[in-house]
Amino acid sequence: MRKLKTIATLVGGWGIAQAQNRFPKPDFESGYQYPDLQYAVPNETLWVILDLLLLVALMGIVTWALYKKHTRGPIFWVSLISVGYFGFFREGCVCSIGSIQNIALALVDDSYHLPLTVLLFFLLPILFAFLFGRVFCAGVCPFGALQELVNVKNYRISEAISAALKVIPWLYLIFAVLYAVTRSQFIICQFDPFIGIFRLGGDMGLILFGALLLVMSIFTGRPFCRFLCPYGALLSLFSSVSIWKIKLTRKSCINCELCHNSCPVDAIRPPYANKLKESRSTGVRRLLAYFVVLPVMIIAGALLMRMASPNLSRAHKDVRLYDQVIQHEAQPEEELSLELEAFYGQGRSVEEITALYEAKVTEYRFWCTIAGALMGLVIGLALIRLSVKRSRKQYEINHANCVACGQCFNYCPQNKQMNESHKPSES
Repeated sequence: MRKLKTIATLVGGWGIAQAQNRFPKPDFESGYQYPDLQYAVPNETLWVILDLLLLVALMGIVTWALYKKHTRGPIFWVSLISVGYFGFFREGCVCSIGSIQNIALALVDDSYHLPLTVLLFFLLPILFAFLFGRVFCAGVCPFGALQELVNVKNYRISEAISAALKVIPWLYLIFAVLYAVTRSQFIICQFDPFIGIFRLGGDMGLILFGALLLVMSIFTGRPFCRFLCPYGALLSLFSSVSIWKIKLTRKSCINCELCHNSCPVDAIRPPYANKLKESRSTGVRRLLAYFVVLPVMIIAGALLMRMASPNLSRAHKDVRLYDQVIQHEAQPEEELSLELEAFYGQGRSVEEITALYEAKVTEYRFWCTIAGALMGLVIGLALIRLSVKRSRKQYEINHANCVACGQCFNYCPQNKQMNESHKPSES
């Protein structure tokens, strides 16, 4: 009986040893004692707290520089810190831009757990934009900061082309939300042009695209921020109605044009005398025409996207699998893909995947209709904005487009005069 217990103990000990070690340790006969190995696991919670504290601190510094000191100097150092920490050290994640998708998914899927960090990275820049303007874009966002740091020359883009390109971020935002709420893809993360640069590796096509954007940033201000960034589109909406507005100068504007020429994102409107004198009835008729055209564009966008929903639904894995299954059932002699091997290996039926396909196409039809209506609204408002001309006597900041970089402060002679008057006099 004792022998059986001894054998059982040995077998049990051997089993535990095999479970703990994939490979047996070498048998040293010198009495060598193995040290207790301890692995230091990084505390991710500490990094998350540091991320949030630094996010708020950097936005606070930008706000202080814009409203209290009226200078760009601190914003430049914020840009360097952001590129170094949020960009290369944290490798661009968590990203406020990509958090749009997490928020959208959490709103429609109760089973999805939204991390608090992602929620705060989404909300805090919006809160600051509503209070002070796009201070996050100034230098806290590593994508915008990287473009700002390489900028040397600002070649201007025509107003019509610029207005057309500025519709793209809104369309990108709508598609990102569409694919997120349908649980298909996170396209912002999938096609991030700078993540490969920050991580020093990845998809070569995206790295080249990011490099191209940086080259463009040398000659024109922030092309990604202005013409691609979906989060920037959201921030522009809140910045346009911000409680406190950035001012070009605390003194009266002398219309010297230096601020207009220095703005890298063309967010400063020049003086404009509206020479078109029209009667009140003419203006009312034009406004009524806008109200007629806008609903037509909304309805047209909704119908077009609804018709395109079957094709757009192929972004979801169930729809793609359904296509493969139907094709295989029609041509069973073809070689099975990995997806089909897994499908048939799990004993799933054609009826099951058909039901999933029909449910997903129905879901896409609903969300595509809403997305198309929003697209029609965005395009219609952009056309209306182009046709409206307002008189201006001085240079004014377009707060929706202003990224709060502070470049204009250093060029304004009124600011220079005020700063010199505040310097302590030498005895």
